[in-house]
Amino acid sequence: MSFLRERFVPKGGPDGGDGGRGGDVFFRADPRLHTLYDFTRKRLFAAENGRPGMGRQKCGRAGEDLYVSVPVGTQIHEVLESGESVLLHDLSREEEVFKVAEGGRGGKGNVHFKSSTMRAPRFAQAGEQGEEKSLALFLKIIADAGLIGLPNAGKSTLISAISAARPKTAPYPFTTTSPSLGVVFGDGGEKMTVADIPGLVEGAHQGHGLGDRFLKHVERTGLLVHILSAEDVSPENIRAGFDLVNDELAGYDPELAKKDQIPVLNKIDLLSDRELKAVVRKAEEQGIHLFCVSALNGTGIEDLLRELWSRLTGGHVRTS
Repeated sequence: MSFLRERFVPKGGPDGGDGGRGGDVFFRADPRLHTLYDFTRKRLFAAENGRPGMGRQKCGRAGEDLYVSVPVGTQIHEVLESGESVLLHDLSREEEVFKVAEGGRGGKGNVHFKSSTMRAPRFAQAGEQGEEKSLALFLKIIADAGLIGLPNAGKSTLISAISAARPKTAPYPFTTTSPSLGVVFGDGGEKMTVADIPGLVEGAHQGHGLGDRFLKHVERTGLLVHILSAEDVSPENIRAGFDLVNDELAGYDPELAKKDQIPVLNKIDLLSDRELKAVVRKAEEQGIHLFCVSALNGTGIEDLLRELWSRLTGGHVRTS
């Protein structure tokens, strides 16, 4: 509320300016981010308030919008007062933007309320409060291929061998406690993203070994690379080693078990030539075409990559 006051206009009319609107809050899918870890340290996000109006019909500046960066594949849920959550949006594309909360409308100065019957309105319209929401964020990694297998199968070593990713590796189970992403570039500049899904154990779909936290990431991979360690292979029943993890996929979601898979035998450096030939022969008898690799020394990696590119490009792959 304001009135014009000048040297020769001691009793001027109303001249209160409008307030600026509050800023909106947006979430943006940033391909450089791969986890939601930062949200464990900061949980409150607010756009800038609009600035108040002033005399001489000067309007306040609008508040700055706030953009919150999250990984591609982040699902935004609103948590209702009842405790239920509702999916608002799924940020599944790079640089996709979604508005989660709208800033309040700016108020109107008293100049708007002047009339022939009210020449000196001594009131103004207050601005509105912006939206306030409680959100829950869930990340489902989006990748062209996902590496699955039992703990200590060598998935982290393999993703390091085929990409620029450098996840922690060690000779004991559950070294990987969160999914890692690696990027593989083809001869023609093609890009393939590969996700290292932490090791799955029996009962994973029921939460054993934190499996239910990891299985959701398999949902968004186009192709699965199923890795079995030479240490875990049974020469008499090669399929048994793969069935254990496949049963967990089916228990979580039957559609996951139907995804295209490449069966890989890793750590072949632990086998003699004779032992390896016997395993490959037995696998063929059981209808399994194994890709035999040693992620540690690079044996068989090129053949596996060629097969990956071929499957992902529908059989059309560049070779050099």
